[in-house]
Amino acid sequence: MAKAVQQASSPLLPADPMAAASLSLKAALTQVGADIDRRLDVFLAIPDDPRANLYRAMRHSAIGGGKRLRPLLVFATARLFGVDRDCTGRTAAAIECIHVYSLIHDDLPAMDDDDMRRGKPTAHKIFGEAAAILAGDSLHALAFEILADPATHPDPFVRAELVLDLARAAGPSGMAGGQMMDIEAEKSSFDLPTVTRLQAMKTGALIACSVEAGAILGRIAPEGRTSLRGYARDLGLAFQIADDILDVEGSEEAVGKKVGKDQGAGKETFLSLLGLPRAREQARMLVDQAIQHLHNYGPEADLLREIARFTLERDR
Repeated sequence: MAKAVQQASSPLLPADPMAAASLSLKAALTQVGADIDRRLDVFLAIPDDPRANLYRAMRHSAIGGGKRLRPLLVFATARLFGVDRDCTGRTAAAIECIHVYSLIHDDLPAMDDDDMRRGKPTAHKIFGEAAAILAGDSLHALAFEILADPATHPDPFVRAELVLDLARAAGPSGMAGGQMMDIEAEKSSFDLPTVTRLQAMKTGALIACSVEAGAILGRIAPEGRTSLRGYARDLGLAFQIADDILDVEGSEEAVGKKVGKDQGAGKETFLSLLGLPRAREQARMLVDQAIQHLHNYGPEADLLREIARFTLERDR
């Protein structure tokens, strides 16, 4: 079990020794969300030509709403190493583009067939399936365009490593592979190790990439990222267990999408395999382990610690 870690206000925010950790995290989420929205507003400016509806579909899905957890992890990790804020923001926006592309495609009738996402109608319900597919494809491409641009980092080797790591996280060894396993879960009975692998790929890979990106931007050698990788691994699994609990106990209004779908589809989840009490305890243990991985860092890592605790407290 991890020892309690004293809280400190985040350097991302104005110093306020009286502010509670949860308030600091809420302010950081708001600040990062606004930063990402500003960047996406520029990247996705609507052209005056027949592509306009494509851009509208991209903007509808990408701007506003969502937890912005992955961008926040990029910022929280990059600040450990004094990375330039604009480099961090561009990288965070690229990773969010990949996340949003995955949501657009997951919501399609051929996949999860969802009508609501982030509290509003899904892209295909408003713009049609063809535009939604193209919007997801375009956000996927935009992510790598942003990372490959010299404006993201002056060092081409840093840019290349960012591209490589995000490609691995998004592809068959990561998010897409995990989604395929999730589809197969509807007609197979998965055991706990298989469900753990599925979620480590589908959800955990992009969370891990977000943490890794901050270290890559800081030019930290791979062997120097071990503790951050451990943090990200445990955080990703805790996040998914919390998602499974929300799918059963959460309200559609708070979550912003339909709940109870995994149970209705007959999928094995952490909750169905462990039961609610054990699932809660496992999530707490994973959060404690994630925090313990940061023991070599001081107050500069407090935001990462707060994010781990938030995993158990969120309602969406």
